[in-house]
Amino acid sequence: MAKAIIIGSGLGGLATALRLKHKGYQVTVFEQNHYAGGKLHAIKQDGYRFDLGPSLFTLPHLVDELHDLFPAIDNSFSYIKKDVGCHYFWEDGTRFKAYTDQKDFVNHASKLFREPKSTIDSYLTNSKSRYNLTKSLFLEKSLHKWSTYFSLDTLKAIVNAPFLGLLNTLDEENKVFKNPKLTQLFNRYATYNGSSPYQTPGIMSMIPHLEMGIGTYYPQHGMHSISQSLYELATKVGVEFRFRESVDKINYNNNLATSITTALKTYKADIIVSNMDIYPTYKKLLTQYPAPKKTLEQERSSSALIFYWGIDREFPELDLHNILFSNDYPTEFDYIFNKKSLSNDPTIYINITSKETKTDAPAGCENWFVMINAPGNYGQNWEEMINTARKNIILKINKCLGTDISQHIATEYILDPCDIEKKTSSYRGALYGAASNNKFAAFLRHPNFNKGLKNLYHVGGSVHPGGGIPLCLLSAQITADLIQDAS
Repeated sequence: MAKAIIIGSGLGGLATALRLKHKGYQVTVFEQNHYAGGKLHAIKQDGYRFDLGPSLFTLPHLVDELHDLFPAIDNSFSYIKKDVGCHYFWEDGTRFKAYTDQKDFVNHASKLFREPKSTIDSYLTNSKSRYNLTKSLFLEKSLHKWSTYFSLDTLKAIVNAPFLGLLNTLDEENKVFKNPKLTQLFNRYATYNGSSPYQTPGIMSMIPHLEMGIGTYYPQHGMHSISQSLYELATKVGVEFRFRESVDKINYNNNLATSITTALKTYKADIIVSNMDIYPTYKKLLTQYPAPKKTLEQERSSSALIFYWGIDREFPELDLHNILFSNDYPTEFDYIFNKKSLSNDPTIYINITSKETKTDAPAGCENWFVMINAPGNYGQNWEEMINTARKNIILKINKCLGTDISQHIATEYILDPCDIEKKTSSYRGALYGAASNNKFAAFLRHPNFNKGLKNLYHVGGSVHPGGGIPLCLLSAQITADLIQDAS
């Protein structure tokens, strides 16, 4: 039986392992940690459970498709659709509940922000059109194969290119709204791929369609259940996992990848797939092979500073997803991408899974995932930055919620860009690989195959089509489609 090796058990690695198993390969996954899931992990502390990684779940059918590959295996993975995508807060007391139904969103937003319904409805309709026009080209196929460009879907995208917002930034596209709060609300979608709304192209205005067109979901038992359901499925169908066994080298001969070497031994394979960040893949595993310099020098996406707080009371005004906006959004992104630092007035995201899964916190309490966007690890004084950020976060929460949150923090765990880099091998702690701060970013990402080494493939957030749960799963689909069935 043909053998396939997957380096890394992040979401892209798990999905690729399942797809290659379905193609008839004998699959072995090598993982440096003692658990599967990569960034999609969880911890328990003092009676609270916290999801450590991604907290937003969209396009759930991409997970269902993997379970459907093996219909004989019981599927315990389930989820619910949310009626409200996010609760938004501003310091001046403005609060907005973003419904996932387009009509409800338009009606509520028009009334609160005094914006014409037609303007908001047109924006969301265009978001849907842009998504449908470009998903086949940018999300479902390799951008690095000529065959991708000889299709009807690609022709439609090219014909409509002038209307896709490629020449404007997302912020410029969102200036269609007169109310700056509504512009800020839609600008935040740039952070879904770790970019700045003042630099990323306007085509990113298609992202709101994921929430308000297709829907926002919550997995029963939390986000961690996504990776764990795939890991459990993989073990049931015979995928082998070798935990705490880091890969030290990818071996090749005559431009053909042949095996990998760990501290224990060398393992031969017919197919090798790296789910490791593309930067350390070349810098650590392919040290003798010429690296794609321009690809590795691309600007990295933002990272995150996350405080996991066990809160000893409940806040009924909060929901699963909550945003407390900065008063100066441009300065916040200037600090992240130009100064490689944190502004004193950061936008705060609070995720509370105990709103849905009551057992994630003790009775009468809540588990808060409190995150701000952060620069990657460039050797800053993180201890000082974390201490300052904590004070600023508490100050803003107090202003927006009218409380003293510091009196209610029963337990705390902190995750910073250095931790993210160390635990997930993500270069500089970037959450999404390369940033999308220019119009050609999608084409500059590393392809899902290796142009120089046959039988070596790449998957995950640092390669095409990008980071985040849906894109990592689509990355696995693209990669697997490039690999022939085992003979």
